[in-house]
Amino acid sequence: MKHDISLHKGCSFHHQKHFRKTNMGNNQCIQRIFLVLLSGFLFFNFIKLSSCQSIARCVQKEKEALLKIKANLTDPSGRLSSWTGEDCCKWEGVVCDNSTGNVVQLKLRSPQIPDSFPDNGTNYQLEDLSLNNFRGSTIPNFIGSLERLRYLNLSGASFDGNVPLSFGNLSSLQILDLNTFYYSSLESDDLEWLSSLSSSQYLNLEGVDLSKTGSSWVQASNMLPSLSELHLPACGLFEFPPLSVVNFSSLLVLDLSSNDFNSSIPQWLFNISKLAHLDLSANNIQGNIPDAFANMTSLRELDLSENSLIGGQIPKDLGSLCSLRDLDLSSNDLDGEIIEFVDRLSKCTNSSLESLDLGQNNLGGFLPNSLGQLENLKILQLWGNLFRDISGNPWIGVVTEAHFLKLKNLKELHIAKSSLAARLTLVFNVSPEWVPPFKLRYMRLRSCQLGPKFPAWLRNQNKLQTFVLRNTQISDTIPEWFWQLDLSLYELDLGPIPSDIGERMPLLTDMDISHNLLNGTVPLSIGRLSSLTTLSISNNNLTGHIPEFWNGLPFLYAVDMSNNSLSGEIPSSLGSLRFLRFLMLSNNRLSGEIPSTLQNCTTIRTLDLGDNKLSDNIPAWLGKSTSLWILRLRSNIFYGDIPSQLCSLSSLHMLDLAHNNLSRSIPSCLGNLTGMASDMDSERYEGNVLVTTKGTEYWYESTLYLVNSIDLGYNSLSGEIPDLTNLSRLVILNLSMNHLTGKIPDSIGSLGRLETLDLSKNQLSGAIPPNLTFSTFLAHLNLSDNNLSGEIPSNNQFQSLNDPSIYVGNPALCGSPLPNKCNKDKETSDFTEGDDEDGDDFDKLLFYSSIAVGFIVGFWGVCGTLAMKKSWRLSYFGFVDKIKNRLMLLVFQRE
Repeated sequence: MKHDISLHKGCSFHHQKHFRKTNMGNNQCIQRIFLVLLSGFLFFNFIKLSSCQSIARCVQKEKEALLKIKANLTDPSGRLSSWTGEDCCKWEGVVCDNSTGNVVQLKLRSPQIPDSFPDNGTNYQLEDLSLNNFRGSTIPNFIGSLERLRYLNLSGASFDGNVPLSFGNLSSLQILDLNTFYYSSLESDDLEWLSSLSSSQYLNLEGVDLSKTGSSWVQASNMLPSLSELHLPACGLFEFPPLSVVNFSSLLVLDLSSNDFNSSIPQWLFNISKLAHLDLSANNIQGNIPDAFANMTSLRELDLSENSLIGGQIPKDLGSLCSLRDLDLSSNDLDGEIIEFVDRLSKCTNSSLESLDLGQNNLGGFLPNSLGQLENLKILQLWGNLFRDISGNPWIGVVTEAHFLKLKNLKELHIAKSSLAARLTLVFNVSPEWVPPFKLRYMRLRSCQLGPKFPAWLRNQNKLQTFVLRNTQISDTIPEWFWQLDLSLYELDLGPIPSDIGERMPLLTDMDISHNLLNGTVPLSIGRLSSLTTLSISNNNLTGHIPEFWNGLPFLYAVDMSNNSLSGEIPSSLGSLRFLRFLMLSNNRLSGEIPSTLQNCTTIRTLDLGDNKLSDNIPAWLGKSTSLWILRLRSNIFYGDIPSQLCSLSSLHMLDLAHNNLSRSIPSCLGNLTGMASDMDSERYEGNVLVTTKGTEYWYESTLYLVNSIDLGYNSLSGEIPDLTNLSRLVILNLSMNHLTGKIPDSIGSLGRLETLDLSKNQLSGAIPPNLTFSTFLAHLNLSDNNLSGEIPSNNQFQSLNDPSIYVGNPALCGSPLPNKCNKDKETSDFTEGDDEDGDDFDKLLFYSSIAVGFIVGFWGVCGTLAMKKSWRLSYFGFVDKIKNRLMLLVFQRE
């Protein structure tokens, strides 16, 4: 066997050279053939692909669907103007598959706005119409036919009407964004379509009205097991229904803010174990914060702010949520101390907390030292509580470097007392050589003592964007090194103001140097701050004219120069501020007319020119400023009549023309100011307006939107008071010190919100309207010095209006609290205290007269009837005979 093998090996070795030579030739031949075949294959496919690419066109069915979508949209911006021609793949925003011609993407998002969702490499079938302006068009039903759609973004596109039920066909949809951005009135009456989106991962219906769906939003959402983000803020939701089984267990983000929930936090919420972001802010949620929050260990952001019915103490176990990054419990009714809660937070090995907002509650006690151990904390808001030593509370003490020793990540520092006039009881006592461990972005220090020197420790704060030092007792000038910090400031509030601020801070958007003791004139360089939106230099001692630099401030919407000593005329260039909403120039020495160019400021909300020396007629063109909320022209030298055009100011909430020389009658259309039948919108510039109420002047700021007021006092107006029935929310009415005649209208009694009524020093006559007693809010009344007559009402609200000064100067008025009694009182007194003899004679006369009348009526009632009626007469005498016979029979029987 071995021999055979060796023979075989020998034969193989013997023929090896010949075989190798032959084999090499064969391999070369095969390689050449393979290369030829491969080249042919690649060439064939190249020709095929080129041919397909050149002929692939948009699928006709999909082209027709696109044209239907275009036909159903209002497109003022012309985004769809290129949608013409045979091949829809060439239309703007339309992306087709290169081989099949199917439309796979519609990208019609507004080009100025970046995508909300970054590209993560996933090949979505995409439809994006967001942030366009389709002017109230309804969402096209045909979108529901695009069954392969995975991404649909219609946010901010100004669609109105109902969400199409055909959306229920989009079973492959993973992302749906219908956020209205409050531009439109989109709604959904039935959420059955939502439960069909079985692949949905992201759902945003912010601003879509779901109030008619009841509690079905929970059931519909609970049928989406892949859902990771659910955004339903400002949807009109009002009910947390019970939920026995939680299916959306993949939920990471839940935003239910700005709705109308008025119950406690539901228990099923704590079964969503993966939840990382929960926002229930701006609702009416009731009760205490549940202890069950301590079990939600995945929470990174929790916002329960602006629920005024949430009370009790902060659960100490809430401090065991070491993954929390942002916690906002502000603007609630929380009380007690925070020591245990903060102590637990500080014991987290790797605390992630960056923002803690407990402002605007009733929390009290001392602040725990453990606050300083929250080393990652960047934002701490404790204002508006009852703490012994923090913002908006009764400040007492000294702040030193030790308070900031470990706050290396601090980004915001906001300390303020509640009143600028308050005594400064908090003092910053830090070394000029101190180098803070933090880099602030936002710094606001009000009503605490930093001065008299400018704080040197600000040298290294080169990241500041907001810088406010107001009422801080700094008398030093701003050092040169501050201007060399090259800050990108958006808000500046300090003083004194340098003349070249426009060159030094060209990016400034908010400038507030109010409530200082600044002298000098308004710097011309302010006109170079082309990005400026708010300018407040009120409550200083500035003099000179208002500069003509307004043409260079195109974005300015708030101007407050009130309470200075500025003189001259109001610049006509103010009319170039097309975005101007608030113009406050009161309490200066301005003269001349109101410039007619201000009628170009069509969006103006507040025009306060009071307490100046302005003259001429009140311009009739003011009636075109239909956005006006506040018109205050009091204490000037205006004359003539009140223009009837002012009755067109349907949004007006405050009309103050007092202390001028106005004459003639009050326009009868004044009752058409329908804005005074509603409360003012809470959107407002954070300035203040002087309002005269209850005989005293008050500064209104944060509560100004609650005031509806008409003050025409101290003029020379005549005629009667017009009907004001429609002004149902009027709070203040002052028509005093005029020449008004006639009666007090009964309609005034129907003004149920009226708190102040001053009609004194006129020539009004007649009685006090009885229905005025039903004005339950009426707290200040002045009817003195008129010609009123009759009895003063004493019931209902008038029981508390018992000061004689309210009614003096009306000789014909009587009754309490005035000393002169009414006539009926006098008659009653005369009757009870008259002569006894005269009283007896009167009694006798009355007694005998009644007897005589009774006899006559009785006699003629019987005898007269018998005399006139024969049948009655016979019956009567027959009856008498029967009685007589019976009586005689009884007498005889006894005998």
